[in-house]
Amino acid sequence: MNAAVFFLAAAGLFAADSIPKVLYTKSFPGSVPAYVSVELLKNGQAIYKEAPDDQDPISFKVSPEETNEIFNLVDKLDRFKRPLESNLKVANMGMKTFRFEDGATKNEAKFNYSLDADANLLLDWFERMTETQRLQFDLERTAKFDRLGVNKTLLQIEAAYDRKRLIGVDRFLPLLDRVAKNDSYLHMARERAAALADAFRNPKPKTTE
Repeated sequence: MNAAVFFLAAAGLFAADSIPKVLYTKSFPGSVPAYVSVELLKNGQAIYKEAPDDQDPISFKVSPEETNEIFNLVDKLDRFKRPLESNLKVANMGMKTFRFEDGATKNEAKFNYSLDADANLLLDWFERMTETQRLQFDLERTAKFDRLGVNKTLLQIEAAYDRKRLIGVDRFLPLLDRVAKNDSYLHMARERAAALADAFRNPKPKTTE
């Protein structure tokens, strides 16, 4: 039985290694967070970390449409075979690294500031993933330790959603449902949590201009 479990685990790891992936890291001492890492597989599975040796990484799912947009940008950037750094004398904005892996193929590019429009679009995708996870952390904290502050956090989540800054919103649903059904939270917080959960489950179709 143990051998079978080991074989299945090894097979799962091998399957994950065979899927193309893009990795983003940002190191910016003094900022919050000072380090962030996001690994996105082409099947939409993603892992978020706030330390290279993070013992509690967060897994979430990115939609097929969003995943395709991200990997299309990776392709436009030649899968990081070329430099992205502008080499301009600008303030330290944190050292960013993009890395592409597909089997034996491994390319990466590091930059503090880039003039490449596609690089900045890709950077924004990962910044949005970071913002989303930080908001989830805030909701978890206030729901547990500051129940009066939950509505303020929900307002921030709502504003970020309206500005299309959230990626992988399904991760919010269990906690939103819990807040919506718990009478110990403010009535306005329960209503806002329920409305957000409904919006996340039933997103409005994208309109074409």
